[in-house]
Amino acid sequence: MLPPLIQPVARCDIAIIGAGMAGASLAAEIGGDANVLLIEAEAQPGYHSTGRSAAFWSETYGGPAVQPLTSASGDWLRRSGFLGPRGALHLAAPGGGAALDRLAAEFAGRGIRLERMGRASIASILPGIRRGFDDALAEPSCSDIDVAALHAHYLGAARRAGGRLICDARVIGIERAGPGWRLSTTAGQVEASVIVNSAGAWATEIAALAGAMPIAITPYRRTVVQLLVEPAAPAELPLVIDAAGRYYFKPEAGGRIWLSPHDETPAIASDIAPDDYDVALAIDRLEQVVDWKIVKREKAWAGLRSFSPDRAPVYGPDCQAPGFFWFAGQGGFGIQTAPAAAMIGAAILLARELPSAVSSIDIDRYGPSRFQTKYSGCFPNRRIT
Repeated sequence: MLPPLIQPVARCDIAIIGAGMAGASLAAEIGGDANVLLIEAEAQPGYHSTGRSAAFWSETYGGPAVQPLTSASGDWLRRSGFLGPRGALHLAAPGGGAALDRLAAEFAGRGIRLERMGRASIASILPGIRRGFDDALAEPSCSDIDVAALHAHYLGAARRAGGRLICDARVIGIERAGPGWRLSTTAGQVEASVIVNSAGAWATEIAALAGAMPIAITPYRRTVVQLLVEPAAPAELPLVIDAAGRYYFKPEAGGRIWLSPHDETPAIASDIAPDDYDVALAIDRLEQVVDWKIVKREKAWAGLRSFSPDRAPVYGPDCQAPGFFWFAGQGGFGIQTAPAAAMIGAAILLARELPSAVSSIDIDRYGPSRFQTKYSGCFPNRRIT
């Protein structure tokens, strides 16, 4: 845990609202160059999304708009020991091979290995597969990701760089204070030169408090259920993803599986709970694919995945509220893209060159100005001192 805030009024160069994966990774990346304060509404960081992830890294997950960020993050994540072997199997329903064709076409020429598989190969790695499932794409690079360790790494790196964290500090007001900002929180007031909006499902609310652009960052519920199945799920089973986006599942300890109906239900930003209908839907879809017996439904949970209108993340300065920086809308992909996103966010905030790992990425693709045709007032990129 980072040192608590002691003074009733804290001052910093950059106040990052939200200490989930997005906020923590950016704080770690800029901590050596600015006085950073992480402001977290919950009693612990990462409660609503980071802490409820299904924990996999896939270059195809999120589509072509997200893939450059995922791919650019891969080397660092592997080198740092946060990825483990898994592989993915994109499985077509009977007669659904066109979905695989579309997936292969989307990622053609992007350096991602996708291998077509027939019935015999599918059955060899997915025991109990039902008749008619004869077409799939393997994605060997897909990996497990240690979400908790990665988040802890970033929080620790931020702390070592001098960053501070306050929890139970919900932002309830934002106003101008000279050239900077004064934030009222449930833990006291904060004065900052720059605000970073990493508030996840609450990002639009935070923007409204600051008079920033009204970018609609919409939260959606995603459900996961843990099942004990028989026969036990093989430990080496790949992540299995429906090519039409109706489910995914992966093995867990003790022959269990984590299963999701791949739901995206618009939700109000809150401590979201799973819906019994979505759990039942997930189980029904699983039973259409494999002949496993479900011995026990052990637990279920839901998290929030928050998307911008075009489903790509939003990184960069607001053009309506000088000194307000967007780092939000990362959907369910903010964990697998965290290293690249943090490098990009830090480079923009501190007006420095992009690191080589992300230098080929078109960062304008993710800028907030794409949501309006006319804008003015962007604060110039500058080093925070």
